[in-house]
Amino acid sequence: MSVTSAPTPSGQNTLDVTVVLPCYNEQDHVMQEIDRITAAMDASGYSYELLVIDDKSTDNTLQVLEGALATHPNMRLMPFRTNGGSGTARRIGTREAFGRIVVWTDADMTYPNERIPEFVRYLEQNPGVDQVVGARTSEEGTHKLLRVPAKWVIRKFAEKLSSTKIPDLNSGLRAFRRDVSLPYLRLLPPGFSCVTTITMSFLSNQHPVDYLPIEYSKRSGSSKFHFVKDAYRYILQVLRMVMYFNPIKVLMPIALTLLGLSFVKGIVDVIRYDFGITTNAVLLFISGLLIFTLALLADLIVRSRGET
Repeated sequence: MSVTSAPTPSGQNTLDVTVVLPCYNEQDHVMQEIDRITAAMDASGYSYELLVIDDKSTDNTLQVLEGALATHPNMRLMPFRTNGGSGTARRIGTREAFGRIVVWTDADMTYPNERIPEFVRYLEQNPGVDQVVGARTSEEGTHKLLRVPAKWVIRKFAEKLSSTKIPDLNSGLRAFRRDVSLPYLRLLPPGFSCVTTITMSFLSNQHPVDYLPIEYSKRSGSSKFHFVKDAYRYILQVLRMVMYFNPIKVLMPIALTLLGLSFVKGIVDVIRYDFGITTNAVLLFISGLLIFTLALLADLIVRSRGET
């Protein structure tokens, strides 16, 4: 990984905002997105940098970005030598950011990036909020007939596990306080589910997250989203985050269900088999007891970890 940029300040937290913009094969429209972001940020009055990360594009995206450096003094370019995925780009971009507030967005013309200053202003005006997410009011992605119900199910599952209302679990447009995010960067996966991870990390560790409604446009270029693979990763990541921060919430309902079933099965066996207990009832009880013990042990480990 190397970094090319116009002059930038030395040290972290010297700017108000860092906008992290991952790019992969976006040559035809990336300049429109860059111009839209810089125009909004220039008019906002915030000091900022636009950290553009080329994720080893196979088209001319990198050449287009290199040509933009001379005319965009607030732009910093970070080209990857290998394709790491959008999650890797966002993780490294957040770690290397100079801004106190970090904004994530996409370069595919789907998000209203002219509203980025509004998200930053929301965090400034609400010091008790650590992250603000753009909640999409429509779905314009590929596989729409499959994505809408699948995302609804995953979102409801995440709401149940986090005990929090989540209008949009995997929106790509969000702003958050960089210092709050640092302990969770190592948890970010390389793919699209990184946005789910940062949401669940904040919610699971009692960092307030608010939502602003946004319009979501049809993307430019081809989608990198793979329905089956990425939906599976979203579900897995939700479970992983809750298990990391609050494992008892996942394991205890399973344990109590198995113990309850073993109790009912045991009563039925006593009645049907003249006080005999079947193997199934014993296995249900042992399984429930093991998971119950595992839940308590996992919760103890989490509470003794000493992390924020």
